[in-house]
Amino acid sequence: MRVFVTGASGWIGSHTVDELVAAGHEVVGLARTDRAEAALKAKHALALRGDLDDLDALRRGATEADAVVHLANKHDWTNQTETNRAERTAVETLAETLAGTDRPFVVASGVAGLAQGRPALETDANPNVGPDSPRGGTENLAFDYVDRGVRSIAARFSVTTHGTRDHGFIALIVAAARRTGVAAYVGDGTQAWSAVHVTDAARLLRLGIEQAPAGTRLHAVAEEGVPTRAIAETIGEVLGLPTASVTPEQAVEHFGGFIGTFWGMDLRASSVATRAAFDWTPTGPTLLDDIRAGAYTAE
Repeated sequence: MRVFVTGASGWIGSHTVDELVAAGHEVVGLARTDRAEAALKAKHALALRGDLDDLDALRRGATEADAVVHLANKHDWTNQTETNRAERTAVETLAETLAGTDRPFVVASGVAGLAQGRPALETDANPNVGPDSPRGGTENLAFDYVDRGVRSIAARFSVTTHGTRDHGFIALIVAAARRTGVAAYVGDGTQAWSAVHVTDAARLLRLGIEQAPAGTRLHAVAEEGVPTRAIAETIGEVLGLPTASVTPEQAVEHFGGFIGTFWGMDLRASSVATRAAFDWTPTGPTLLDDIRAGAYTAE
């Protein structure tokens, strides 16, 4: 298949390009910069210049593709209104272009906030609906196009999709430990985060475009829940720092910004249905093994 990938030079996207190329697919990646274009060409992929606001480029990429994987996002935590607007407009543009083709359209989503007091399941509907909701309600927007001939698939990623050079949430927790001299967790640290290695997530995306029927919710989850205290203790062990608890009231100031709130939340998720349906068995390192190996602490 010819697969158009947005966010192709990003963290999950770059590994997805590797996975797709290795499986024999032709990949066209959306490239915002010369550096991104060069990185794609080095992976034996094609580059289409543009960004999330270049709707003509999105239409062209989708029109010429057999499948679309949408991973790009502005991730501007200081301006969520603009981030959500751009995300919704991009998904709507891609879906409109694919309407009536029955081609696969994988849209990035997440497991956070899907359930309270238990692991999130593939059967849990996403509560985010409409342009003012997180990510612009794009999971549900994509599913609105199933009846219009789009094989829409939601790829719900773990709270941490980890690995060497990951600059996501765990990197922010490590940075806070370096800055404050304490590897901290919130409260008693029993709240837990779901986790998946980035190569396992990339493989699941490939399986999704190859096999998943319209309306599928894929859970890219290898570990249902890693206790935040265990994560903090492992960070402290590697950095040679003490581990301590902070209260929920102290968390935002200690960790900085939104991550303090996230770190205090229980964000578990299951992937039992995903594994059974697509014969997906994660094989990458665990989150704690990655931290111990220096994925987040090597200079």
